[in-house]
Amino acid sequence: MKNKKIFLSILSGLLLGLSWPTYGFSILIFISFVPLLIIEKLLRNNSFGLVFFHSYVTFFIWNSIATWWLGYASLFGMAFAIIINSFLMASIFSIYSLVAKKVNTKLSIIYFICSWIVFEKFHLIWDFSWPWLNLGNVFSENTKWIQWYEYTGSFGGTLWILIVNFLFLHFINNYLKFKRLNSSSFSIAVIAIAIPVIFSIYLYNKDYNHIDEIDVSILQPNIDPYKEKYNQTNFSVLEDLKNWISDEIGGNTLIIAPETYFSESPGFVINDFYESRFTKSLSSFLKQNNSQLLSGIQFYSTYQSEKTKTITSNKIRDKLWIDVYNSSFFLSGFTKPQIYHKSKLVVGVENMPYKSFLEPIIGNALIDLGGTVMSRATQKNRDVFVTENQIKIAPLICYESVYGEYVTKYVRNGAQFLAIITNDGWWNESQGYKQHLSYAKLRAIETRRNVVRSANTGSSAIINQKGEITKKLNYDVRGYINHKVGLNNNITFYVKYGDIIFRFSLFFSTIILLFAVSKKNKSNF
Repeated sequence: MKNKKIFLSILSGLLLGLSWPTYGFSILIFISFVPLLIIEKLLRNNSFGLVFFHSYVTFFIWNSIATWWLGYASLFGMAFAIIINSFLMASIFSIYSLVAKKVNTKLSIIYFICSWIVFEKFHLIWDFSWPWLNLGNVFSENTKWIQWYEYTGSFGGTLWILIVNFLFLHFINNYLKFKRLNSSSFSIAVIAIAIPVIFSIYLYNKDYNHIDEIDVSILQPNIDPYKEKYNQTNFSVLEDLKNWISDEIGGNTLIIAPETYFSESPGFVINDFYESRFTKSLSSFLKQNNSQLLSGIQFYSTYQSEKTKTITSNKIRDKLWIDVYNSSFFLSGFTKPQIYHKSKLVVGVENMPYKSFLEPIIGNALIDLGGTVMSRATQKNRDVFVTENQIKIAPLICYESVYGEYVTKYVRNGAQFLAIITNDGWWNESQGYKQHLSYAKLRAIETRRNVVRSANTGSSAIINQKGEITKKLNYDVRGYINHKVGLNNNITFYVKYGDIIFRFSLFFSTIILLFAVSKKNKSNF
């Protein structure tokens, strides 16, 4: 019996891992929780520790298969992410087991589904944010199945997956109880998969028109981020850009360059950037070529007293603090620069979680991936860039593109297409950059916006409103994409209402949890 439980734990972990993009088989996700749920039922009246142990095995295997590539950037970062994320997932599952002792089967199922969605939302907003394995992301390579994300966002996928898993669990429990196959319960599970797919195909076959187009040129400079990128001066990069445009790309276009394209450390003082020699030289060149530029860059601000410093600033020495920004800017030959600061930061690389609490204990300990090793500062609003022709662009920087409801804020502020600028050179040619590119398809469907993606090392791409990659550059090549990108002003249900599934889930999971806590005797019927 003991070996059987371990086998089922491992099986669930393998099914979850082997379903994950971009190499996995998404269909496996619909039965991936079933072995673990069978174990939970067997152990429900035993110790909390046994449930936790077996679920931890499952989630550790899943996390390891899906995110091992983090080790290319940092072995410590990979170990921390896998161990802690597995711990959090196992905790949510084990609490479900406790609740299931106190309430009936239907309420326990509702509780698990809702609490898992609440957990995924929590992973989007707290300081240790790591939503990479939120279940709804699993369909990023099967966009024809999930066109209805324009209504639900990725939490609709999570809800779908968990419901179907419980339907298959019901089918298996019937078989184990009556020793015969129940075709009706199996058919219900299959129909629960089929109906959303059929609706999705209907949405996929609709025409998604655009109101206008803009010419874009997406750059992929392919500069080694470990050895080369942060050793260049901004002026040397500028000269390379000028030659590249003059010799190959041409003018009359919106040029999009990747994250920290201008990466000289620690960057420009923000207030000096507007009138700097660099900016004037770049502006003059863009004017000459009738072009505009959206690019990544590093900025900083300094403070010389306790009264003026910010909560995010890093102390350099006595009476000197500095804020460092991972930013983007938009510039043409006729307007002043527009600036946006990245606000969803990579944990442990750009952001020390709970800095005010941890910094006095461990200092500003971050993983060194080049550039300035300091916590970054952020901005509050999701600003959009406005071109000379009043076209509005969402300037998403790297990790920000993983956050569904976060991205909708740009669209509500008028963004007509999404521009993702990223580096993606930290993980070598692994699933890391492939998954990051794949997740961008979800944002295209949720917002019904075309996506242009400039990645330093790859893959740069164009993604249409249906979540399909229409043009793409391979990893580890220098190149560019010229393309006409469609613009859209329509607002989807998801853009308007956001993660409404989470809000319902929070309500029901709280009510059921309070009911379970107040209940003394098990009532499972």
